[in-house]
Amino acid sequence: MDFNLKIALAGEGGQGVQSVAEIITEAAYQAGFQALYIPNFGVEQRGGVSVAFVQISREPVSAPKFTTGDIVVALSHRAVERVRQYVGEKTLLVYEVGLEDDVLQVYGERQRRLAVPALAIAQEEMHPRVFNVIILGVLVGVTGFLEHRDVEQALERQFGHKFAQDPDLRELNYRALDRGYEIGSGKREVGNGR
Repeated sequence: MDFNLKIALAGEGGQGVQSVAEIITEAAYQAGFQALYIPNFGVEQRGGVSVAFVQISREPVSAPKFTTGDIVVALSHRAVERVRQYVGEKTLLVYEVGLEDDVLQVYGERQRRLAVPALAIAQEEMHPRVFNVIILGVLVGVTGFLEHRDVEQALERQFGHKFAQDPDLRELNYRALDRGYEIGSGKREVGNGR
């Protein structure tokens, strides 16, 4: 089966965009895929939009940067516009639900999209610091190519030192991953190009 997944993620610095990219890349690599990730912080080192490019394939990946993504994630107002150039006709745009007006203004009604209430879930059901892990779960659910255990192991490698200091944080992150996965897997047909 030919498989080549291109994901661009963008958000404000501190929203965990780079962590999501690293974790999904690590999980894919450990699952036997070829996977590359490259961060892009733009010219603004502080207060700018953070962008990450991920490419996952069964074949060697020569460079993680690409022209059009299969999935583009926008987590802030500025990120919606910043990733515009990577959105094509078949791209699935995943975004925080509060950005609906921005998304409609920039992309219109025809763009394939999935609005995710990650911020509300994090603030009301869990903790704001797991916002990005909810988004990670959505991506894992939408794409459907990774085993849950591979993602959990990558989470452990990324945050294990924090989990050791605060064991409740592990359970919180796993719940956030599961909650995002529920949202994403419910939309899996969208992520598979239908």
